[in-house]
Amino acid sequence: MVPIGPANNIVRSEIIGVVNADCQLSGMPDLKLGLNDKAYYEAQGRTSKNKAVEFNDIKFHQCVRLGRFENERLVTFIPPDGKFELMSYRLDIRVKPLFTVDVIVESPSNTRIRFVIKVKSNYKEKSIANNVDIYVPVPEDVESPSFNTPTGSAVYVPEHNALKWTVKQFAGHKYASADAGSTS
Repeated sequence: MVPIGPANNIVRSEIIGVVNADCQLSGMPDLKLGLNDKAYYEAQGRTSKNKAVEFNDIKFHQCVRLGRFENERLVTFIPPDGKFELMSYRLDIRVKPLFTVDVIVESPSNTRIRFVIKVKSNYKEKSIANNVDIYVPVPEDVESPSFNTPTGSAVYVPEHNALKWTVKQFAGHKYASADAGSTS
């Protein structure tokens, strides 16, 4: 998630991720997963490599041996059968935004407001992002919003005072636009 400020500056950036697994191994295999974790290198008495990352808010599936992770920074576990979420995490890291969002706000009258939203993907042309949600804040007193989105769908989310525009697949180095209007 990368909130962008009014001057197109990055307010905060973080990566929220999960490691999903689908175990179809027979027996009770003892598995080990190593992370490129900054704390691992420091625990070994070595300086961390440039590519090491600092994980925050790590949550593990109940099959993970927490004591071994705390002591050795290795994720060891005997997986359950089938699909499960092995871990979730957050990284506070400076990242280049995957999308550039430009919003033009027009007020054709005292009671109407119009948003023209233009989005550009900033990742490789061969890559595709799935289920992209773009939130655009709107005034609290907005009434009867309407949307025109040739790509994806848009809805008003009153609990967030925002327009939520969802695009199922967004290819790299592509543009999309939406038009939203309402009375206030």
